[in-house]
Amino acid sequence: RQRNIKPENSPYRALLNSLDVTHESVKLQLINEVNKVPLLLEVYGLQGNMTRIKINELNPLKTRYEVRDVLVQEPPTVPLTVVGRDEDSVELGFENKLYKVIITSKPFRMDIMTGNELLLSINSRGLMVFEHLRQRKDSEEKEEETVEDQEVKGENEAADEGTPEKPEDKDSQKESEEKEDESAMWEETFKTHTDSKPNGPSSVGLDFSLPGFEHVYGIPEHADSLKLKTTDGGDPYRLYNLDVFQYEIFNPMALYGAVPLLLAHNLRRTLGIFWLNAAETWVDISSNTAGKTLFGKMLDYVQGANEIPQTDVRWISESGIIDVFLLLGPSPFDVFRQYTSLTGTQALPPLFAISYHQCRWNYNDDEDVQTVDAGFDEHDIPYDVIWLDIEHTDGKRYFTWDPNKFPNPKEMLQNLAAKKRKMVSIVDPHIKIDSGYKIHTTIQSRNFYVKTKDGNDYEGWCWPGSAGYPDFTNPEMRSWWASMFAYDQYEGSMDNLYTWNDMNEPSVFNGPEVTMHKDAVHMGGFEHRDVHNLYALYVQMATSDGQIQRSGGTERPFVLTRGFFAGSQRYGAVWTGDNSAEWDHLKVSVPMCLSLALAGISFCGVYQRGGTIIARKERVRRSSSCMADDPYTLYVALNAQNTAQGDLFIDDGHTFNFEKRKEYIYRKFVFVNNSLTSSADPVGHYKTAAWIERILVLGARRPATVTIKLSDGTESNLNFEYNVETLVLTIRKPAVNVNAEWSLYLR
Repeated sequence: RQRNIKPENSPYRALLNSLDVTHESVKLQLINEVNKVPLLLEVYGLQGNMTRIKINELNPLKTRYEVRDVLVQEPPTVPLTVVGRDEDSVELGFENKLYKVIITSKPFRMDIMTGNELLLSINSRGLMVFEHLRQRKDSEEKEEETVEDQEVKGENEAADEGTPEKPEDKDSQKESEEKEDESAMWEETFKTHTDSKPNGPSSVGLDFSLPGFEHVYGIPEHADSLKLKTTDGGDPYRLYNLDVFQYEIFNPMALYGAVPLLLAHNLRRTLGIFWLNAAETWVDISSNTAGKTLFGKMLDYVQGANEIPQTDVRWISESGIIDVFLLLGPSPFDVFRQYTSLTGTQALPPLFAISYHQCRWNYNDDEDVQTVDAGFDEHDIPYDVIWLDIEHTDGKRYFTWDPNKFPNPKEMLQNLAAKKRKMVSIVDPHIKIDSGYKIHTTIQSRNFYVKTKDGNDYEGWCWPGSAGYPDFTNPEMRSWWASMFAYDQYEGSMDNLYTWNDMNEPSVFNGPEVTMHKDAVHMGGFEHRDVHNLYALYVQMATSDGQIQRSGGTERPFVLTRGFFAGSQRYGAVWTGDNSAEWDHLKVSVPMCLSLALAGISFCGVYQRGGTIIARKERVRRSSSCMADDPYTLYVALNAQNTAQGDLFIDDGHTFNFEKRKEYIYRKFVFVNNSLTSSADPVGHYKTAAWIERILVLGARRPATVTIKLSDGTESNLNFEYNVETLVLTIRKPAVNVNAEWSLYLR
């Protein structure tokens, strides 16, 4: 219904006389001129060139859900001050004086500026919507104005803050208001499923205009091109975690995960919009132009043009509040730093996690596992991890083993450990309803299951048959779940057993769209519609915590998840779900993983460009753990400027000692002016026997000599070969420890 609202003058007005400026924020009230419901606008200046905007009801009928546990902390603020004001607008300045925020009263609009350049506008198209919570009324009853019993600051000044509205300016908004009490607003049917919608309409939406930007990226997960397409005349991009088998490609449909981060990029600047809302969300993107004179001096690269490119973005969420972070860059690196300062960086995985994994559905029994493992050795194929899917369990009861197929899991794990190999077993969040299954009986007795709207334990159908769904939004439930990974709880497990969280969107075979009913109830009385996209993040969070706790906090976890949200990067890896074994699906996996990486989740895939230096170990071993002291080969791929740089991180590969004790090596390699240097981060310290065996310089000219100079000043000439056809210089046996300081010269 929000999509039916067309760009026009917004019904929302900012009550400038309600302005309240504190050291941490600027607050003022907004009012909807149609229904007279007051809202509270909060504007925060954040450290690192960011702005946060929150809009909520001033006096909601009940508490509206605000996303928790995604931000690593409450972002540090910087003061905003009033630097200009008139009867129609107020201008706020940042402490660093680089940016300013202009709030226009009627209609409500916000503009973010740097100097005379407009970076983005908010509600400039008048598409903001905030459906207030209300009591359901009979269709014949006239809806009472909810503001009657509320004191709205500044309402006496309303006449001074703008001219009367023309009735025709609000036609579509009025039509929307008139229809708010229709039955569809309070109950909705999808196929055989009914959503009771006890809180009625509660959606929120806001539009953003980005002048000067033609290219936008992000908002994974979608099987689509890296650059986002316009959605005019089609469906918007949908963010709603779903179990979608063999999904369509080049389609804005919802998939397994959702990260509500959109990035805009041009030759001069990069911006980000982080929409912190976990409900079903739709994103419309349209391409537009804007008169250059409208924005003043904006973009140098459009000199002489009367129009500049513009991208308009519209966010629509089913419930919750408006909570949006504007990441002002200006560089791509700045935007990535800003976003990860909010949601965290990718967790450093154990070394084996980025090696080769072997998985199929399904290994029949422990003998099958042993045969496959031996086959890799027989054919000299290195691998680190073998995976077990749902059939390894006792009747799809997770944290168990099939007593006939896997009668001695510890022996199986010990055999793998003897070769320094690992195993990953699947642990899904749907729990078989069985009075003899301790996981179920404990969750049930502790009242940890998600509830139906009537207060009963929610039951759905999944791999085990009838299943309950733990309420992972409850921190006590997450703590208990983590404790189940202890060796004395997860019988048969060992320290080389790790975890795969599948089906955590959550997947409910007999639910609407194969997921949980939206009117199911979580801790605090919040509906599933409010928290849906958070569910998978919480499952992975609790599982990761469990692996850390079982080692006493020393070992790094490995947890693979199918569902995800912003912040999932802190807890492990993701994969792109159940695709098809077709070339088109292979092709689209590249932009899918790149899009995830742009949104902070980089443990999905990798690509390589020119101008880099890569350190590799090239001796074939049974597993990566057997390669700890093997020598390195440096690949120096020169760019057009004949330069390259890269780095190398080394630690023990599995503990948190890199963080707690600074036990690591972090070396920087730089090639410039025909010299290659190696320098270390002075904070880290770690001993290794690994050394530099070869250096390959790709795109180099043939030198007359190659000389290496050590930290003590000694120099020596090195043997080398040069391939004229491939332009590859191979330098053999520099024979320096990887942790040594040295410089190499091509003369």
